[in-house]
Amino acid sequence: MTQGSNTWNESDERHATLLNNAQAVRALCSAIEGTLGPKGLDVMLVGPNGDVIITNDGVTILESMDVSHPIAKLVIQVARAQQHEVGDGTTTATVLAGALVQAGVEQVVEGVPAAKVAAGVEHGVNIARELLQERAIPIQGFDDPLLHQAVHIAGREHNDIVQLVMDAARAVGIHQLQSPQYRFADSIVAHEKAKNEWFEGLLLKQKPLQQEWHSKRENCRVVVMQDSLEPEAMDEHLLTTEAGFEQYMRLKASFMEQLQELHALHVGFIVLERGIAPEAEQFCLDHEIMVIQRVSREDVKKVAKLTGAKPLKRSALHKDQEALRSMLGNAELVYYDERLERVRLYAGKTSEYTARTDKLVTMIVGASTREVVGERVRIAADAAAALQAAVQSGILPGGGATELALAYKLERYRETVRGMEAFGIAAVAHALRKPMSQIVLNAGFNPLEKLEEARAAQASEGTDTIGIHCDTGSLMDTLKAGIVDPAQVKLHALAAAGEVACAVLRIHTVIKMKSQ
Repeated sequence: MTQGSNTWNESDERHATLLNNAQAVRALCSAIEGTLGPKGLDVMLVGPNGDVIITNDGVTILESMDVSHPIAKLVIQVARAQQHEVGDGTTTATVLAGALVQAGVEQVVEGVPAAKVAAGVEHGVNIARELLQERAIPIQGFDDPLLHQAVHIAGREHNDIVQLVMDAARAVGIHQLQSPQYRFADSIVAHEKAKNEWFEGLLLKQKPLQQEWHSKRENCRVVVMQDSLEPEAMDEHLLTTEAGFEQYMRLKASFMEQLQELHALHVGFIVLERGIAPEAEQFCLDHEIMVIQRVSREDVKKVAKLTGAKPLKRSALHKDQEALRSMLGNAELVYYDERLERVRLYAGKTSEYTARTDKLVTMIVGASTREVVGERVRIAADAAAALQAAVQSGILPGGGATELALAYKLERYRETVRGMEAFGIAAVAHALRKPMSQIVLNAGFNPLEKLEEARAAQASEGTDTIGIHCDTGSLMDTLKAGIVDPAQVKLHALAAAGEVACAVLRIHTVIKMKSQ
């Protein structure tokens, strides 16, 4: 065996864990990178029972894959974090993570210490994020054509979904969309029996008690209870005594008086987190009060927010009429939609509600089958997330043009850095070329040739917006063509990719823990 082969084998053994981890990342990325860009294709996911999902949504693909490798699971967590924080760009984050890991591993195998490469990657990602933020173009309201284009691209050019999202966003308002606590995409509901629509209100999945008699209420007061609607409980052993039975009858009589009080306050809709006693159910039937029970805590809070009601405990029913009145909400309309098998709740048009800046809307996305509606709701969620991200952070040229420009900037910056961290910065610069490279490859063109054309054009024209037309392969100004992405999507994707790359590069050995 020659000296050269001995050196190669020693190096290969020394980096066995790193190479194995990199291979797992590469295998995962290869499953979704073919979906990137306007010419990206779909992936068919087949379940153990023969169920099928056809999609090009990155996080759906990754979370549905049967994955056992711990590093592959780490990459999936990155995509999940991207989905949770931004709601879009999971494929971009995963592709960038794969490219960063590959470029970093190549540097380590060449002899650069892994710690130095990781430090350089972290530094390069921070520089690139600063450059991204400097280039972000703020959105000038809902009529800004760049906002519409960002939603159109994220919505995969489904005009009906784009229009639905834009209309609902106008009702929500810029102020609420800018709030980091509000998630616009959570307003979307899928239903195979529905047509696309939005309304200012909520869609509740519980059926009302005895809906065949009480299917609709208008301009009514609303009670929201984080409790059950029943008399106060007593210990069962007390009922065996005469005094205990008398106390039980007094509690029951008091409870019926409380129900009469609610009726006197014109309560027409009651939302319960728990159940309802038979006598209360009969009372509500007799007095035309619509009731839904077993509502989730999250939906209880939404109903309270929409109607202006204060969530009550059972003990609050003992309060006097004026105190109780102040805790009730208002609803303009409540009715059971038989086609959707859901309760629609519309906010009361009170002066307090109309003055609020935190409106609640529901977007209903429908299709002919359950499989199709599932994909359409994922598209709508991406469009809604992109809209909110664009409102919050502005937009950037898409198609990989911005990343290509940053790669050039980092290459120039790398020349000014002393020490071995420069190799990590070079890895970031190399990875930033990957989005455009993959988009061009998916469109059927030679990535090396087209990237050099775009880079030369950006340098000669002094602009970061030159990219490749995926139909013709010619150069184009992506900003003028309306090919844009929310800045927040790129910022978070780059940060997440950098974190997973640094984590992979720093792993020297994998050890299986003993069972606890």
